[in-house]
Amino acid sequence: MSIEKPKVALVLSGGAARGIAHMGVIEELEERGYEISSIAGTSMGALIGGVYATGKMEELKEYMYTLDRSKVFRLVDFTLSRQGLIKGDRVLNKMKKYVPDMLIEDLSIPYAAVAADMIKREEVVFRSGSLYHAIRASIAIPSIFTPVKEENRLLVDGGILNNLPMAHVERTEGDRLVAVHVNADIPPLKPEKTREGVRKQALYQKKIKEFYSHIHPSSSTPEEKLGHFSLITESFELMIARMAEEKIKEHAPDVLINVSRESCNLYDFYKAEEQVENGRRAAKAALDALHP
Repeated sequence: MSIEKPKVALVLSGGAARGIAHMGVIEELEERGYEISSIAGTSMGALIGGVYATGKMEELKEYMYTLDRSKVFRLVDFTLSRQGLIKGDRVLNKMKKYVPDMLIEDLSIPYAAVAADMIKREEVVFRSGSLYHAIRASIAIPSIFTPVKEENRLLVDGGILNNLPMAHVERTEGDRLVAVHVNADIPPLKPEKTREGVRKQALYQKKIKEFYSHIHPSSSTPEEKLGHFSLITESFELMIARMAEEKIKEHAPDVLINVSRESCNLYDFYKAEEQVENGRRAAKAALDALHP
């Protein structure tokens, strides 16, 4: 007689590179015998959730583990558009290997991705149609990635309205609502830095200055450019973090898995292996608390 696995309605927040931690959370849930029966996500949460639903998460993880700083920068395609600094085509074209342009309704489990319509000023929830289109809209961080234009809509990152979309995940009788918040205001769980790690970080700082020089080819210093860009991203982070806290109070998930907002910077995609481990450790702590 087989024992039915406990079901989980999984909600994954946005958080750019921090969202890689979702992979570690999912692996820990499955290792403990949970069945993920539905997923809703915003931004990076929409990407990881969608890839998981296609059965390609392990392939995506292996690819992300190969990323170093140089490879990340080569994926950046700059644009002169006033609506964003990066088109995102290189990233998404690469991701098409792991995000097939299939219909959401053909996925193995119910799935929802959240974007925001700047014209109507409302949430847009994708439950059907192109998976690729839904994810592209959901990850369009304002002022960073160019928005997705439709006939009557201009779609950007859903995090500006709902970064932890618990109201949009499909529920089934007896399931548990599990929310993963990767922008939590808690201390980070970081491994000790090695000498090689310090050297690589210095190299990364050099690359990041070149990045901002490309964005703002003016007479201002790299430090001033960095400050301008940081102001944009930190303002966005503060907004989505505060809204997520309100959503958590409103919906009271059965399990809340918190990953520190200090675990990595938004665009530290080269830290994939570290972030997966951060997600796994955060999930272990939250799930262990259920059964002390």
